[in-house]
Amino acid sequence: MMVATQTNDLKVETQNNEAPSSININYHNVKKASLVLRALNHKLRQQILTLIETEKKITVTEIYVRLRLEQSVASQHLAIMRKAGVVTTQREGKYIYYLVNYKRIDELNQCVQEMVA
Repeated sequence: MMVATQTNDLKVETQNNEAPSSININYHNVKKASLVLRALNHKLRQQILTLIETEKKITVTEIYVRLRLEQSVASQHLAIMRKAGVVTTQREGKYIYYLVNYKRIDELNQCVQEMVA
């Protein structure tokens, strides 16, 4: 029997002696996790991340010039990466620099390793 609750959770209960007797899945968290993983599973975003790592910190202007992108394209991809937490920003005067969030990358690597192990 399947019962969906209002919090985007799915509860599955078995009627016979199968283990486990119930499975709880929080679909909201699954969706958030998939957005984070998709942020890294994109060739252009991987190139952007590599460029940021190489330069240590870099502006959106430097990114779109170096990768020959439209400014709006670079900004959209950076927004996705920032929302996923894989990059952070640092303001210095009138400039905003992008930096790799190594702690978040390490957390994602550990999570993925556990999932595929």
